[in-house]
Amino acid sequence: MSNIKNISLDKFIDKALYDKNKGYYMTKNPFGKKGDFITAPNISILFSEMLAIWCIAFWENLGCPKKINIIEMGAGNGEMMYRMIKVFERFDKFYKASNLLIFEKSNFLKKIQRKKITSLNISWIDSIDSLKSGPNIFLANEFFDALPIKQFIKKKNKWFEKKVKPLGKDNFVLIDKPTQINKFEKKIGIDIKKNQKIIEFSPLCFKYLKTISKKINAFQGGLLIIDYGYLEKKMKNTLQSVRKHRFNNILENFGNSDITYSISFYFLKKILKKLNLQITGITTQRKFLTKLGIMHRAEILAKNLKFSQKANIYYRLNRLIDNKFMGNLFKVMFVTKKNNKFKLGFEN
Repeated sequence: MSNIKNISLDKFIDKALYDKNKGYYMTKNPFGKKGDFITAPNISILFSEMLAIWCIAFWENLGCPKKINIIEMGAGNGEMMYRMIKVFERFDKFYKASNLLIFEKSNFLKKIQRKKITSLNISWIDSIDSLKSGPNIFLANEFFDALPIKQFIKKKNKWFEKKVKPLGKDNFVLIDKPTQINKFEKKIGIDIKKNQKIIEFSPLCFKYLKTISKKINAFQGGLLIIDYGYLEKKMKNTLQSVRKHRFNNILENFGNSDITYSISFYFLKKILKKLNLQITGITTQRKFLTKLGIMHRAEILAKNLKFSQKANIYYRLNRLIDNKFMGNLFKVMFVTKKNNKFKLGFEN
């Protein structure tokens, strides 16, 4: 990287996370206590069980089609899909109808997933474009926050793009370069600069959403997004790096730390509406999981267990739904083809 002149922030992040030889997600397993962060499926099996039940209910809403694709976007260590399959297997009609798919860029993580998930119903895809039929239920749990972003900043009524300047081997600095923001607005067909002082935008996110929207509009189905983010109209500077469960300078530990950002759900909503999809609802993870019956499921699991085992179940549940932890920080958005009436988890 040191022999390259200034590069855009999204290209730097892409290289740091997804370079085949050095990329963070391409060469290591970052999940769990020994990794750099922990995700909801690895905190409690209850999370994946609730999502599985939600998928079955949505399938019923679609008229119990004889074939349905369930696509997990970026499956990490495979825990979520593994636990969901355990639930799907109990619902014979649904399980026979389901075609379970994982969209995964990292060959390293694919190996971990394949080792964990041995169901004959599962396969891996390299492109969402390869889906030639439906309906399709896309599940994106902490997927979009891991995509490379561009960052624009407004200073004295002029817009600048954040670029990365190499200073030597694995030594970088952020600089601001004047830019024409209108070009990006033309590309996506949305006025993004209005009332903003900072913009975080992922071209790859936009590309994926365009493809997903085509599949939903052509074959029915929906997209469920679960991610940390905010609902305010004003965008924030949320770019951050995490290493060993601690915050890290995004320009340091190249290829050895996660680089992520918080989703602007207001901006996401604008994009999805532009792509002719219906936003059925946006809620918090706490409200979504509670409406799906996670408390009741925890009670059933805890029944007849020793006190220490019960305490463990409720401790993990608390991490998922308490507002001090993931309950409020994580938002859930459900997107479908227009006029779909399914609202489980998003009822007022």
